[in-house]
Amino acid sequence: MRRLGSIGIRNQESAEVNLSPLIDMVFLLLIFFMVTTVFVEETGVDVDKPRAASAEALEKTSILIAVSRDGQVVYGGQTLGVNRVRGLVARLLQNRDMPVIVIADEQAATGRVVEVIDQCKLAGAGKVSLAAQRP
Repeated sequence: MRRLGSIGIRNQESAEVNLSPLIDMVFLLLIFFMVTTVFVEETGVDVDKPRAASAEALEKTSILIAVSRDGQVVYGGQTLGVNRVRGLVARLLQNRDMPVIVIADEQAATGRVVEVIDQCKLAGAGKVSLAAQRP
C-alpha cells in the first residue's frame, strides 16, 4: 500500500484571493460618506467674535455672513456691499429655508451690523442670529 504523499497527484492550482469585491465595497463606502457629509462653509475672513454666556452651537446648514472690523461685509471669501446682501440671501433661500448667521467682529460698527440684519430680514429670512463664542 502506498502512502498518500507518494501518489503522483499534485495540485497545480494555487489559492488566490479576489480583491475586486473588496475594492468595490471600499469605493461604495467612500462615495456614501462623501455624499452624506455636510460641509460648513466659512466666511473667508478672520473675525473676533464677542463673548456671550448664552452662546449656542451653529447649525450646520446655515448662511454665514461676516462683518469685519473695518465694516466690510463678506460671504464665501468675497466682499459684498450691504446692498447686495438682500439679493444674495433671497437667492439662497429659494431652494430651502435656512437660518442666517451674522458673524460680526467685536469691534465692528453696530450700525453696519444692524444694516446687514435688516437686509437679511427684508430678503425673507425667518431666523437671523448673531454669532458669539462662549467665555
